[in-house]
Amino acid sequence: MTTAAVVGASGYAGGEILRLLLAHPQIQIGALAADSSAGKRLGDVHSHLTPLADRVIAATSPETLAGHDLVFLALPHGASAALVAQLPPEVVVLDCGADFRLSEADAWTHFYDTPYAGRWPYGLPELVGAGGRKQRGSLVGQTRIAVPGCYPTAVSLALAPGLAAGVLLPQDIVIVAASGTSGAGKSLKPHLLGAEVMGSMSPYGVGGVHRHTPEIEQNLSAAAGAEVTVSFTPTLAPMSRGILATCTAKLAEGVDPATVRAAWETAYADEPFVHLLPPGSWPRTADVVGSNSVHLQLAVDERAGRVVVTSAIDNLTKGTAGGAIQCANLALGLPETTGLPVVGVAP
Repeated sequence: MTTAAVVGASGYAGGEILRLLLAHPQIQIGALAADSSAGKRLGDVHSHLTPLADRVIAATSPETLAGHDLVFLALPHGASAALVAQLPPEVVVLDCGADFRLSEADAWTHFYDTPYAGRWPYGLPELVGAGGRKQRGSLVGQTRIAVPGCYPTAVSLALAPGLAAGVLLPQDIVIVAASGTSGAGKSLKPHLLGAEVMGSMSPYGVGGVHRHTPEIEQNLSAAAGAEVTVSFTPTLAPMSRGILATCTAKLAEGVDPATVRAAWETAYADEPFVHLLPPGSWPRTADVVGSNSVHLQLAVDERAGRVVVTSAIDNLTKGTAGGAIQCANLALGLPETTGLPVVGVAP
């Protein structure tokens, strides 16, 4: 049995990691750490995790994490690098923060206010690169993996097959995505109060300033084999979980609209968590809640000469915790789907 510690266990991402690990047959939950909640019972911060309710949350330290095979980090950006430097190199570390996702120091310093820490293997197994190669092969046996952000997961899986196949142009890509409030974390914020969110949608991070922008561009550039710049506008939706991303790109010249869908069918034919829906059926966030699945659909707008791809994920599962456990399975040599739900919860 592999033992796992979870750092940031009191937050939404940490709680979701624990929920999924409780169903994992090969991973045993070890230390639970979170400085802001140290000394509290886990049940006081995550009342739904009844099997772990009496476990006491510890302060985050190398001593707390000693003796574990796996460490999941669910920390704010800039907080992971210093801790990781104190962990043995043989420990498998899955960082759900942004610290090790970006390959370019300039991209990091433009969007973040902490020193650039470098790049780890990027943990999106299904991501298609130029030439059709998947990212999965770069994750097997790794001891350090950067788990993708939630928006980049939804957007990259939506557009990468078309860019890799050459049916989409790498210029003039526009993305508008709606996220549930859990994407903002568990800290109290006035604009996330129920009275402010219920019955209302609002944009934020408008004008190319959202921190997931360089990660999206990095992934799509790798798929296209050319530099990609995107216009990305996130919005806040009155729901606790979920992302619905609507992504549009220009159809490449000379491509028959009737053949466009084949690029996605080929890319995801054998993927257990990525589902291209039947023609005419469109993704809904309600259908992926609690699952590690991505639902996709596309259409060609021939009048505008554009392809529209819509994706739905649960931002806490496939977008964070489920993606982390999927990568842990690959790092440990386990079947990739071990312990991960494919179906959502309905109604």
